[in-house]
Amino acid sequence: MTRIFSGIKPTGHLTLGNYLGAVRRWAEVDQHRADALFCVVDLHALTVDHDPARVRRLSRQAATLLLASGLDPELCTVFVQSHVDEHTRLSYLLECVATDGEMRRMIQYKEKAARERARGGSVRLSLLTYPALMAADILAYGTDEVPVGDDQTQHVELTRDLAVRFNQRYGHTFVVPRAMRPEVAARVMNLQEPLSKMGKSDDSGPGIVYLLDEPDTVRKKVARAVTDSGQDVAYDREKQPGIANLLEILASCTGGSPEALSGEYRSYGALKKDTAEAVVEVLRPVRERHQALCADPAHVDDVLRRGAERARELARPTVDAAYRAIGLLPAAG
Repeated sequence: MTRIFSGIKPTGHLTLGNYLGAVRRWAEVDQHRADALFCVVDLHALTVDHDPARVRRLSRQAATLLLASGLDPELCTVFVQSHVDEHTRLSYLLECVATDGEMRRMIQYKEKAARERARGGSVRLSLLTYPALMAADILAYGTDEVPVGDDQTQHVELTRDLAVRFNQRYGHTFVVPRAMRPEVAARVMNLQEPLSKMGKSDDSGPGIVYLLDEPDTVRKKVARAVTDSGQDVAYDREKQPGIANLLEILASCTGGSPEALSGEYRSYGALKKDTAEAVVEVLRPVRERHQALCADPAHVDDVLRRGAERARELARPTVDAAYRAIGLLPAAG
């Protein structure tokens, strides 16, 4: 059976972009067709300045929202990265296989390091090396497919390179994974900056719809979405990125196509109203299930504990094999 691994980083509250672009497909498609593991990658949240209490809170919220979005622990494995030691055990071995040049070429490292320096801060070493940890996340489980967006494709390519290099130098140990870019996944842009992705780490709250936003908050954010000059509702990403974003969101929520929907509207106001209501209805069951899960924290704890146990059982043989292959002396007993 095909094995899938994907993770979500607890650096902010999960957004409509996270849901429409990834999580909904995990729930509706991936957990049914494959042996799927979905992980809250909390160690990756430590690569920049952070509040420890906030990371813990967001990690739990992310795990709860994954379950609220429809991930079924009877069908897939849901766990927290730091609960499974094999991730960090394997990460160091892959650092010993990767090169400094490969790490410094990572686009996300360049961008995040530049932002950190611009703020007058220092760049943590982990920001440079975390692609090795990301590779460990994937390779530890014999992953075949990694569902990713365009911004993460480079990391999966590095993972493939490290797997091939390790196998060639030390003997076949890892499955070489492939990036999977689902055709139906939506790329949701910031409502205030439609040329930028709706990211959970952004500070521009008015342009971001969070999964736990109240319905009236969703309506206000969509109503204030940046549109384009002119009044024609046309699906044109280059000339009308704001309108194109709204049409894509509406299409993703309703199952239509943005091109067809564009012909149904003669005003921006009507498009915004329908988009807002579609988003409210898509998020309603997620918010309701999240509320129920928050009322039963012991259930969430049990899911994460069982998920970590299964993840550990899957990862340990591969990581132990990598330790032997690279030349480390096995522990006695």
